[in-house]
Amino acid sequence: VFPGNCWAFKGHQGQVVIRLPARVYLTAITVQHITKDASPSGTIISAPRDIAVFVSLLGASGGDLALGGEEETLLGMFTYNVEKDPMQTFPLQNMLLPRAFSHVKLLVKSNWGNPWYTCIYRVKVHGKMASQKDSTQGQD
Repeated sequence: VFPGNCWAFKGHQGQVVIRLPARVYLTAITVQHITKDASPSGTIISAPRDIAVFVSLLGASGGDLALGGEEETLLGMFTYNVEKDPMQTFPLQNMLLPRAFSHVKLLVKSNWGNPWYTCIYRVKVHGKMASQKDSTQGQD
């Protein structure tokens, strides 16, 4: 993780859909940003602040992702705190939805004050991979 070597998007709101290498029973998500000491400006106001994580119910059977409508399910909302460790892990609420998913959407709702852009340095998705038997169940 090096200053400027991030996925940057314009403004303070943005989203990314991450395709996972396999279907996963999601348990947590980790977000990482650089430290204030590593920042050339001494600030990290481009760090994401309020973040929501969604999955698509239509994608639960292994099909194409259809995020963007009422088929989305919120698995968690959290705040990345720039005063804490640069790598922060947040639990997801998958207990109500015990399914494996192949995609996850990270929606950044705000940052720490940068009006021009927001940077995401690293996102890790945690969970248990679905077995081959699980991934073929429910498919035609």
